[in-house]
Amino acid sequence: MKCPWLFVFTVLCLRCEAAGNKPRRGRGSMWWGIAKAGEPNNLSPISPGVLYMDPAVHATLRRKQRRLARENPGVLAAVAKGASMAVAECQHQFKYRRWNCSTRNFLRGKNLFGKIVDRGCRETAFIYAITSAGVAHAVARACAEGSIESCTCDYSHIDRVPHRTRAAAAANVRVWKWGGCSDNIGFGFRFSREFVDTGERGKTLREKMNLHNNEAGRAHVQTEMRQECKCHGMSGSCTVKTCWMRLPSFRSVGDALKDRFDGASRVMVPNVDLETPAQRNDAAPHRSPRRDRYRFQLRPHNPDHKSPGVKDLVYLESSPGFCEKNPRLGIPGTHGRACNDTSIGVDGCDLMCCGRGYRTETMFVVERCNCTFHWCCEVKCKLCRTEKVVHTCL
Repeated sequence: MKCPWLFVFTVLCLRCEAAGNKPRRGRGSMWWGIAKAGEPNNLSPISPGVLYMDPAVHATLRRKQRRLARENPGVLAAVAKGASMAVAECQHQFKYRRWNCSTRNFLRGKNLFGKIVDRGCRETAFIYAITSAGVAHAVARACAEGSIESCTCDYSHIDRVPHRTRAAAAANVRVWKWGGCSDNIGFGFRFSREFVDTGERGKTLREKMNLHNNEAGRAHVQTEMRQECKCHGMSGSCTVKTCWMRLPSFRSVGDALKDRFDGASRVMVPNVDLETPAQRNDAAPHRSPRRDRYRFQLRPHNPDHKSPGVKDLVYLESSPGFCEKNPRLGIPGTHGRACNDTSIGVDGCDLMCCGRGYRTETMFVVERCNCTFHWCCEVKCKLCRTEKVVHTCL
């Protein structure tokens, strides 16, 4: 055999060249495959606090993510739940749009959301934000439920007595105080940063985009925490109210992020990363990369636009066309998609079908109807044959 080392060198060069030309989506996106862990036989308890995960799912996690899972028994199930929530919410928010947040097989090195994440577009920005928010939300709730051994409820409010409580007590009127079990958003936020942002070093513009959108997703969960109270007193007099902080519904987080998607900012990064005086520490020149990667300032691509805020979504390039099938980007196109012929919105046949026209079919569907409850305990329904008109894109 002639010069085997030359063959190896050639193969390595070709691989390096291919890797150099491949769009970089960031290094931390493969963990999304853990959403499949909620499926049967992929994530199951072996003993209390110990979970079995399918090796194919486990392989999607980076070394640091596996270490975080070992150090926080019970957190893996919460992360899997958060990822599943994020996928379901993404598909709910985009079910009537050309891009409907379809997912792919995550095995064999493939990304759960397909090749669209290779592009730094609006859709990718939403994916990063909603998945980061899902982990923060699920972990914060799991802490309050006692499902994670390394965290508990957030009791930081209990030692703080509201000023109006003291004034109300002096006036001998109803008072309220902190108590109960608050959802631990502090732990959920920090864990989401450590777990989700693993691999996003913040050195490239694309990685900065990913980090910003991850932070935006978490910020929406954190800032939309709401206060809940329970009354105490004789005969429901509500003499005293005990209050705690509760997470928002994940649907409200998804709605807020969808609004940010519609108003997302196209950005670029200045030549020199900006750092505020509060963030600068001249006495500690060797700061950890983990903290430094969040200290950058993105600026709008259009100088007439305002700089993006903490909760805004950002993107780098225009979205691809989703009308026609594009195997290179994993876009199935809108051929055969259902549409609404009376709508002028994104779900309307004119927009969904991209001007190609649509097919109208009449079909009959048998459904349960006129259901009544019979004591005890049975629900009886009739079968009704209804006519439906379905419109599909050509």
